[in-house]
Amino acid sequence: MPFTKIVRLGMLHMAVAMTLVPINSTLNRIMISELGLAATLVAILVSLPYVFSPIQVWIGAYSDQHPLYGYRRSPYILLGLLMCAGGAALAPSAAFLMHSNMALGLPLGLLAFGAWGMGFNFATVSYLSLATDLAGEEHRARTVGVMWFMLITSVIVTAIVVARFLRPYSANPLSAEGIAALYRVFYGVSAVAVLLGLLGLFGLERRGGSAHTGERQSFPAMLRMIGTNPQARLFFVYLVVLLIALLGQDLLLEPYAADVFGVPVSRTTEYTSIWGIALLVALLLTNRLIRWVGKGRAAAIGGVIAAAGLVLIALSGLMGIKSLLMVALIIFGFGSGISTATNISLMLDMTIAGKVGAFIGAWGMADALARFCGTLLSGVVRDGIKALTGNTLAAYTTVFLIEALALGVSLVLLRRISVSRFRDTTPSSVVELAGYAEL
Repeated sequence: MPFTKIVRLGMLHMAVAMTLVPINSTLNRIMISELGLAATLVAILVSLPYVFSPIQVWIGAYSDQHPLYGYRRSPYILLGLLMCAGGAALAPSAAFLMHSNMALGLPLGLLAFGAWGMGFNFATVSYLSLATDLAGEEHRARTVGVMWFMLITSVIVTAIVVARFLRPYSANPLSAEGIAALYRVFYGVSAVAVLLGLLGLFGLERRGGSAHTGERQSFPAMLRMIGTNPQARLFFVYLVVLLIALLGQDLLLEPYAADVFGVPVSRTTEYTSIWGIALLVALLLTNRLIRWVGKGRAAAIGGVIAAAGLVLIALSGLMGIKSLLMVALIIFGFGSGISTATNISLMLDMTIAGKVGAFIGAWGMADALARFCGTLLSGVVRDGIKALTGNTLAAYTTVFLIEALALGVSLVLLRRISVSRFRDTTPSSVVELAGYAEL
């Protein structure tokens, strides 16, 4: 596959990820630390859209068999991107309205975060399916590496730019100048994301490409197709546990730095770039590591390093050492990078020709379910421990240590996963449930 097509696939990945940065690296901290909203409420808003994550299986399978205007993936990518950008642009208005009038602000918050989450579901399964369609097995590792390199680069750049333009907000958060700066950031990021996505998408997918015409399945049948495969079930559970640990800290890392160390908004937003640079370095090294030790062992190494980073994040607060938090972020980012690259590659291996969309949808559903559980767990545990003990530090460190433990559980599950066993057992179940004569 031409390198230009891989870059354009990466642009789609970048566009969706950019809309997440101001929400997960800025707005969550503002809602909890500056506006005084409960972390549980913020967790529900951030994670509520992922309740609908099973729709990814349906979207992926539906797009396999139902081209729109001759395209199987592009319309769903475009719709998802527009929903992501619209939801992100609306989110700060919802946050301030909830602060002043919860009865009016909460419905707006549900609309904003719901739009972003549904857009994420539509776009993610569609562009990963398109990447799998275009790359083929021989170019898969290269495609994944370039796409994730571009994604993390965009996250780093977006975080640095957002931090720069939020300095007026940090100086006086609730002033007219500060609030105006916040709105400019969200509107600007949303607009750039849409433009970048359109540039990447235009002309990428060939119109009138072959569609899969096997027997149509109901949504429950698609879930059974995946659920009857023992390796698919195990991989699904593994992804959920792993991603709860890796993604659950998103909600609380910036509020943790604010509440424990007194770090301003512009500085906590820069934490995303610190974490991202470490993750980017890991991505550059992961292919060599995979060739040296294999995907399974590389994923395990990444998990161990990420777990160490989470423990150090907790220890930085317990010991009152802000510099240790920076070291912990770098270690966690490095481990997350290795784990992310290897597991994305494993995820693309765990698909079957003719059912790419359905399987990618299932792994996307695992990602969304993990985001829901991890984010809700973080908010509820933080608020619960704080209410019981009155100790803010204990509340945060408990969450980080639980996530480190979850990484340990994921490593135990990883040892039982085999791509070859998955492929040996999938054809019979697919033939039985989907009615395909050949795969």
